[in-house]
Amino acid sequence: METLVFRFENGTRHLPSHPQLVGVVSSGNLEVLVNRADLQSACEIEIHTAAIGFAAIWEAVMKDFHARWQLANVRIAINDMGATPAVVSLRLDQAIEASLEATT
Repeated sequence: METLVFRFENGTRHLPSHPQLVGVVSSGNLEVLVNRADLQSACEIEIHTAAIGFAAIWEAVMKDFHARWQLANVRIAINDMGATPAVVSLRLDQAIEASLEATT
C-alpha cells in the first residue's frame, strides 16, 4: 500500500457538517469519505492505494478535482484498489454532489 497526501489552500466552497461516503473498496474501485474539518480554508486529501508508483497521476487528478470544486475546510479520505483516473474523478464528484444534495 502507498499513502499520498495532497493539500490545496484557499478554498471557497464549504460543505455541510455531516460526513459523506460513496463507493466501495474492491478490485478496480475505491471509496471516498468526505468530512468537514477546520483546515483554515484548505482541502486535504489522503489516499491509500494498492497501485504503487502512480503519484504523478494522482496529483494531476486531485489538482483537476480541486480546480472544479475549490473546497474549503474539507478532509477527504480515499481507499483505492486500482481505480482508473476516470473512476476516481467520478467518485469524488459523486461524493461532493451527494453532500451538497443532502442539504437541500
